[in-house]
Amino acid sequence: MEILWQNHIHSNASILLGKPIIKNTRISVELILELLGSGWSNDQLLESYPSLTNNDIKAVFIYLKECIQEELFFPIQTTA
Repeated sequence: MEILWQNHIHSNASILLGKPIIKNTRISVELILELLGSGWSNDQLLESYPSLTNNDIKAVFIYLKECIQEELFFPIQTTA
């Protein structure tokens, strides 16, 4: 089953200053990534935020992949 991120994520200027959020919540994509990046598991996310689904979390990564493909990111400067 293909997951379309558009079915899970949207942006509304009146909610969290227009940051991408999970539909029908105030849970931002940024928060999900921050928690996962700090070591939270999917199970911890789902337990702490019962309105989230596994497909919502998968949609976050599909959304990010598309952003990178569309070059909607800030280039990373590396030092050698």
